[in-house]
Amino acid sequence: MTAPSDMLGSLRGQLLRWLLGPLLVLVALNTVSVYRNALDAADTAYDRSLLASTRALAERVSVVDGKVVADVPYVALDSFETDTLGRIYYKVTGIAGETVSGYADLPPVPVNVPRSEAYPALVRFYHANYNGQPVRIAALLQPVYDDSMRGIALIQVGETLEARRVLSNQILFDTLTWQALLLAAVALLVWFAVRLVLRPLMQLKTAVETRGPNDASDVDPALVHKEVRPLVAALNSSRSRMHLLINSQRRFIADASHQLRTPLTVLKTQAELALRECDRPGADPELSKAALREIVHSMAATTDSTVNLANRLLTLARIEHRDQGAEQTAPVALRAIARQVGLELAMAAVARHIDLSLEAEQDGVVHGQSLLLHEMLANLVDNALRYTPPGGTVTIRVLEDTDGVALEVEDNGPGIATAERERVFAPFYRAAATLERNPGGHGLGLAIVHDIASLHNAAIALDDAVPGPGLTARITFNAVK
Repeated sequence: MTAPSDMLGSLRGQLLRWLLGPLLVLVALNTVSVYRNALDAADTAYDRSLLASTRALAERVSVVDGKVVADVPYVALDSFETDTLGRIYYKVTGIAGETVSGYADLPPVPVNVPRSEAYPALVRFYHANYNGQPVRIAALLQPVYDDSMRGIALIQVGETLEARRVLSNQILFDTLTWQALLLAAVALLVWFAVRLVLRPLMQLKTAVETRGPNDASDVDPALVHKEVRPLVAALNSSRSRMHLLINSQRRFIADASHQLRTPLTVLKTQAELALRECDRPGADPELSKAALREIVHSMAATTDSTVNLANRLLTLARIEHRDQGAEQTAPVALRAIARQVGLELAMAAVARHIDLSLEAEQDGVVHGQSLLLHEMLANLVDNALRYTPPGGTVTIRVLEDTDGVALEVEDNGPGIATAERERVFAPFYRAAATLERNPGGHGLGLAIVHDIASLHNAAIALDDAVPGPGLTARITFNAVK
């Protein structure tokens, strides 16, 4: 099933969509991946810095007189409490869970937070809310001891997320900027590549458009890529068939106009004679009436001949330009067609005192179009009747063997010279022997027979009748499988 042209659209557009569309999706996925990796790296860096602050604070925790104390100078305390991009909070919890220093209400460590495997220290990282702001907290377990006691102190250092947010926004902006520039550069390269690849097709289009109507030469397949060369070959083949059709039509029109000109001129002359006879003054009415009757009879005969010529021309034109796939073939019995044609032309045979007979012991089934086969046999039998002298015989035969089916029409007329047997199948050609017996013929009968036989992939041959004189026309069809 072929797609409509409005659904196919532009080839360049489809290539760009199929190339840039998936690329856009891949760039989007890559952007997300790069952004997440950058955030993970930033979080790792900030967590390492947070852990360093926690360790620095843990080094100032000791046991004095049996109590856990944190020696945090004012300057260090000030640096913990404020930062250029946010606030830092801390808390030191003693062995018994008492608050030693810092912010006592700093959120405790959740029970389900695992220990970080990235560092050898006993540290846990977790997120919490403090004073209405999200914070990131590092909780470090620090062993403390002296001669009188030993235990584990908890040092917590938390920071607000402003710095991380600023960094993440900067990472997102940089990532989107570079990915957008990359996508724009790739899109530009793809556009130029598609334009370059499709240039031979545009050259092919120009080569076809600039050809003249009478230029039957082939388009050079080297103009395009090898994948498109079968299309060029099909285009050349179609153009060749089109020129053959046009030349056939031109030849047919020229031949038809030449053949019709003579009977029409004769008919016009006869009409002028009739008018002149009617207008001739002082003419004997009886003689004038007889002359008019003779002229009218001549006009009727000329009209019949012209009508017969026109019908044969139309038949020949339909056969020559018939699409073989336009009508479905079907099994056809040649014996039935031969019987029908014999009945139709029996009166003509009787009028000419010719013995018309049928010899067919088998049906002779072939694949074909019954109307065309009937027309073919009717032309053969009509030709045989026209050129067979009175008292002669015309025989229709249907023969069948393992190789195929043959249809024969044999007469004992003058026959056709061997040198002319191939030429008589051309339209309007008439053999010398036929000109003597039927000077009013048109030379289209055997041309119609030849075209119908070719349409059915049948072979036609003309041979001498046995015994002679006469002619045998034999048409051989392929056997039905």
